[in-house]
Amino acid sequence: MKIIKTEYDKIKPYITKDGSIIKELIHPSAHGDVKQSLAEAIIPAGSKTLLHKHHKSEEIYYILEGRGLMTLGDEKFEVKKGDTICIPPETPHKIENISDVPLKILCCSFPPYSHEDTELME
Repeated sequence: MKIIKTEYDKIKPYITKDGSIIKELIHPSAHGDVKQSLAEAIIPAGSKTLLHKHHKSEEIYYILEGRGLMTLGDEKFEVKKGDTICIPPETPHKIENISDVPLKILCCSFPPYSHEDTELME
């Protein structure tokens, strides 16, 4: 068994194709043979991600902080701290921060997140 430990303060954030700020907590590109990815996404107050979909990856969002307006397929609904959303592959989605604090989301993806699997739709 391989133990994987990451130090949050040493993780360098990057911007994803949809415009969110990401800190990869676990990802095969940095941690070897893992089959999923776990990241913290941050959407600043007044910002939103672009409408997009993933062809292969299923994502699970867990809202850590803030409030958002989630678009998932044809549905729009508010999300808040403690909510969990499952996003199936091929489902258009985006999220808008509707609070005055950064919207922080824990994102789990399987297969792991990749820019190549992300199609922008706007």
